[in-house]
Parts: sequence; C-alpha cells; structure tokens
Amino acid sequence: MWLWFYQLASPPHAYRLLGLWRPWLLWPAIALMVIGVYGGLVMAPADYQQKDAFRIIYVHVPSASLSLMVYVMMAVAAAIGLIWRMKLAHAVAASCAPLGAWFTVLALVTGSIWGKPMWGTWWEWDPRLTSELILLFLYLGYMALRASFDDIQRADRASAILAIVGVVNVPIVKYSVEWWNSLHQGPSISVTSKSAIAGSMVWPLLVLLLAFVLYFGAILCNRVRGEILLRERNTAWLAESSLKS
Repeated sequence: MWLWFYQLASPPHAYRLLGLWRPWLLWPAIALMVIGVYGGLVMAPADYQQKDAFRIIYVHVPSASLSLMVYVMMAVAAAIGLIWRMKLAHAVAASCAPLGAWFTVLALVTGSIWGKPMWGTWWEWDPRLTSELILLFLYLGYMALRASFDDIQRADRASAILAIVGVVNVPIVKYSVEWWNSLHQGPSISVTSKSAIAGSMVWPLLVLLLAFVLYFGAILCNRVRGEILLRERNTAWLAESSLKS
C-alpha cells in the first residue's frame, strides 16, 4: 500500500493518472446532472409550504456540501504536504482552494435567493450564514497568502498552516443550526431517522450531489495537472514528455 501511495505522489505518475481519470469523472457527472435536474425541476412535486421556490435546494444543498467537503480535502492535503513534504499534496491543496471558494459563493448566493421569499430578507447574520461566509474568507485568505510569496515552498508551508487551523470552522458550519437558535432550517435528510422530505424529492437531490462530487473531481484533475506543470516546468521528465508528444 505504501508503495502505491508513494507512486501516486510522484508528479509524472500522478500527471498521467489524472489525465486518465478526468473523462471517467466528467461524463458521468454531466449525465447525472441532466437526470438530477429533470428529476428535481420536472418530476418532483411542489412543496406544500414553499411551493416551487424549494427547487433551489437542488443547487444550494450540493454546493453547500461541496464547500465543506473541499475545505476538508484541502486541509488534509495541506497537512500531508506539510508533514511528509509531498509537493503533489501541496499542489492538490492549492488546486482545491478556488474550486471550494466558487462552491461557497454558489451556496451563499442560492441561500440568499432562497431566503428572500422564506425569511423576507436577502441576508441575516444567522449562525449558518455567518459561518459559511467565514468559510469563504478562509478560502480567499488561503489563496491570498499563497499569492503573497514568490517562493513556492514558503507559500506551501504558510498556506498549509492556515488551511489546517481553519478546518475548525467546518464543524461549526455543519452543526450551527443544532448548536444555536437559527433561522436556517435543520437537516432535511438523515441516515439515522426518517427524512423530512418525500422520497420523490430526495432522489434528485442525491443524484445531483453525486454529480457535483464527480464534476469537482474532473475539474480538480485539470487543476492539479496544471499545478504539476507549473511546479515541474524545468524537470527532465516533463521535457521528455513534451518531446514524445
């Protein structure tokens, strides 16, 4: 297992594998998005209280979930890079940041659009909204800190520390609606109890959540490959690869 781990951490090996994985992630993601959008916008019935306004859940929930998942992945990759000095792990962390930031922006925007008819306001300093906004600032801070260093190794180390420290905000976002009084509704889907929404509304949401994860994986493959090219631009293996192609 450790041999496989170190092989995967090799930039030439990872660059080739990521190129192979990308289409196997992208095309299923597109197919699932089409199925999920049709199920959510056409097949799912209107909510008895929110009517058709609830349908924004099919974008809001996957984007909010990805905003947390990507940050955890970024922090784990940063920790691996910091502890084991793996350049590829730092490349993964750096590639996660802008993607996670966009998912967070999408979650905040769709949440505001959803909140206007439900709460009567575009924004409220609610625990969930505020902690999600802090998550966005952490992503932006990570990227700004990286950009402030000319030396890529110093940028890796400094930004890794910020990513690891900032991960404490993830459970705050996740459990804020349970820990404090919140306008934001609680979780509608549970693995331990009956879900608060009907199955005909749940399955498109789960399909779209999987589609978002696969799409993120495909785009991450592209971004990590770009990071590898940036970091390895003066290496022999990349020169040989260019000559062969």
